[in-house]
Amino acid sequence: MAGGLGEISTPVPSDYIVSPGDEILLLLWGSVDADLRLIVDRTGRISVPRVGAIQVSGVRNADLAPLIERRVGQVFKNFQLSVAMGQLRGIRVFVTGFAVKPGVSTVSALSTVVGALMQAGGPSSAGSFRQIDLRRNAALIARIDLYDLLLRGDKSTDRLLQNGDVVHVGPVGAQVGVIGSVNLPVVAELLPGEVIDDALRMAGGFSAVADRSRVAIERLSERAEQRVTQLQLPTDVRSGLSQGDVLRIFSATEAVLSTQRQTKRIRVDGEVQRPGEYLMRPDSTLHDAIQTAGGLTSGAFLYGSQFTRESVRATQQENYERALRDMETDFARASSSQRVSSSDQVAQSQAQAASTTRLIERLRELQPNGRVVLQLSPTANDLPLLVLEDGDRLYIPPKPTTVGVFGSVFNSGSYLHGDGRTLEDYLRLAGGPTKGADRSSIFVVRSNGQVISGRQRGGDSWWGSSGSIGEVKAEPGDTVVVPEEMDRTTFVQSAKDWSQILYQLGLGVAGIASALK
Repeated sequence: MAGGLGEISTPVPSDYIVSPGDEILLLLWGSVDADLRLIVDRTGRISVPRVGAIQVSGVRNADLAPLIERRVGQVFKNFQLSVAMGQLRGIRVFVTGFAVKPGVSTVSALSTVVGALMQAGGPSSAGSFRQIDLRRNAALIARIDLYDLLLRGDKSTDRLLQNGDVVHVGPVGAQVGVIGSVNLPVVAELLPGEVIDDALRMAGGFSAVADRSRVAIERLSERAEQRVTQLQLPTDVRSGLSQGDVLRIFSATEAVLSTQRQTKRIRVDGEVQRPGEYLMRPDSTLHDAIQTAGGLTSGAFLYGSQFTRESVRATQQENYERALRDMETDFARASSSQRVSSSDQVAQSQAQAASTTRLIERLRELQPNGRVVLQLSPTANDLPLLVLEDGDRLYIPPKPTTVGVFGSVFNSGSYLHGDGRTLEDYLRLAGGPTKGADRSSIFVVRSNGQVISGRQRGGDSWWGSSGSIGEVKAEPGDTVVVPEEMDRTTFVQSAKDWSQILYQLGLGVAGIASALK
């Protein structure tokens, strides 16, 4: 079949009314053979050779074949015929109101309201999808709601057009937003009386992970007083909505419980029977984590346990950045107040400034690791009853066999641990402090994360005039750090001994060694 604007595949309905301009395909065979394409003239008739004029205008498509058969039968006998609609007339319709391209359109006689509206570009941004009026001779024939078609696939309200019909797009109605955990976040147009439940259906309903117990609503009319209100579902699902309201559906996966009620995802590595990631009960402790991982192996060095926590790392990062800013300020203040009276002093000052800049650049590259010092004793056989947090990591190392000596010594390195040796013995193995070493600031990082220094003890030795930690018995995994002497007028106050700050802020021995290079 054919339409007024070209070939179409849509069958002509049986109740289609034949009108002037339509084409009728007539095929006769038997006592008479004919293949005819007949146009209905302005008087509503077709002319069949040797039969004459037949009035067909106003006849239903279903009644067309019997009508023509009776008229041909008055002239011929023993024949058969087939009647079909050919190319249909074009009709003119008016698309008015808030359409993208309002105006006069010529469409097929089989076109519907939706087809004409789509040819006009559909409703504009200010046009309604829910109030599309079909008017014929000034009378309202139908009101079309495009949401029936777009959301439910229902086009039962769509109507065939006639010549001279008007398709009017009204202004957009009240609009609300639906966002969050829904299948299709939308800005939906509401009809009077529609409620939260209707808006949710327009957004495709809840997503698979939605929290179906509550919805947040931000009302435009209440933004000056109470910005957001939370409603309970399904109790408040019939609550009304107004222009500009925004509904937010929460995701159940984003619901945050109190820390005490959260399941903890932690990782246990090292000398345990089953290293890996585990989900722990809300009140689980470090001891529980070890048991869940199958317990310790025979080679576990519990004293050297390394426990890191994300919340601690964030705090360390904040404090570390603050310490670096203070350090940089102190350097700048000391440099600006330093007086120079010769070219040698100028060169020395510039060299100190360059050295200071390089040091700060190296320090900025370091990142805290979030380690929590567990303060274990060398003979400890269990971890503290510390409650776990989500993201915690616990590493149980094997027992180390060395003691490290780094910094301003003649031969930095790791030396085999021997029973009965003191920290001073290992410093001697490294050749002792160099001439430029800051002996009063020597400190030791123990495997359990603790730091000890000469400032904490009394006596007189390599360890400074106020310390004698060189006599302390060395433990496996100890690291002796010997800082380089620096001009105190260009450095941080002695109360802020920088190397100890580095370790206490979770940068570890590797970070300190990097800064000392």
